[in-house]
Amino acid sequence: MTLNAAKRPLTHAVLSAVLGVALALTAFWTGAFDVVACKAFSIGCPDTSTGALPQVRHLTPKQVALSGSYIALGDSFSSGEGVYDPGAPPIDRGAGLCHRSSGSYVPQITKSHPFAGGASFWACAGATTTNLLRGQHGHSPQIDRVSAETSLVTVSIGGNDAGFTDVLKECIVRLPWSSKCVEQEPAVLKRIDGLGPRMREVLRAIRDRAPQARVVVVGYPRIFPREPGGRVDNLSPDDQRWLNRVGHRLNETIGAAVAEFDRAIAAFKGPGSAEFVDPYDAFDGHEIGRAQPYMNALDVDVERLLVYSRSYHPTADGYRKLGELVARQIDSGPERPLNNVTLP
Repeated sequence: MTLNAAKRPLTHAVLSAVLGVALALTAFWTGAFDVVACKAFSIGCPDTSTGALPQVRHLTPKQVALSGSYIALGDSFSSGEGVYDPGAPPIDRGAGLCHRSSGSYVPQITKSHPFAGGASFWACAGATTTNLLRGQHGHSPQIDRVSAETSLVTVSIGGNDAGFTDVLKECIVRLPWSSKCVEQEPAVLKRIDGLGPRMREVLRAIRDRAPQARVVVVGYPRIFPREPGGRVDNLSPDDQRWLNRVGHRLNETIGAAVAEFDRAIAAFKGPGSAEFVDPYDAFDGHEIGRAQPYMNALDVDVERLLVYSRSYHPTADGYRKLGELVARQIDSGPERPLNNVTLP
């Protein structure tokens, strides 16, 4: 027998012994980790009745939304501008400057959904994406109200970034035969097309503060009928159709930014979501110019030459309709599973 042949059984024996020791240590440290995790964090503790480890449970969209606090942010379409009564007692501190109203869809949501951490209402008329992040009227920024305990955020934002109020004024305050309304298109579309990055900044800021939360972004309803029947508030049928198209472009831009953000959350299997509620057709049959509109038409005090801010904002019926859409979204969730989990 050669020397190499003699060494071969000894080598096999040593390797077997080393492998056995390694497997034993692995089993020991794995078991030790489970013990430490159970003692320190109450994670991975065996079920004493069966000896099985507890399984994480995925929360439903509604469970996620109700698990913490609800924070309502946004502009006049969330604040309740269309039903704001300056003569009524303010519903909260700062409500006067921001035109927050109990007739908004936000109080409807708080009444119909039992949020474990309560709810607070911070939407402010006239808010832009910058105002939401930096502050308005000397108030703290709306974004500062969002925290790690927040489980649901609703927000309408973007219309003021697009200058929609000024666009309407330019369309209404002109000679009837003037084309000044539609001539605004290049400037308006430029502002709308630049809105995507601002929306993503808002969504990132919310998620940084509330990484487990569902964020429901609410768009804007169509103001006029698809086929207008005549002039309204000095607006020709062509003007109305153009304003409808601009509103649709605004919703598409906002919705695309929200969808892109949510895809990133889902790709990394992160908790929470970004969801878009598109109410563009929600007032169908009840637009301005119809018998029972869900939107206020131009409201002017001729003697004082004052245009009331409720003009071109939802009526009480309009806010109820928006509330129904938002409530339905809260209950149903996005069209994908959420990655929010809990242990039994």
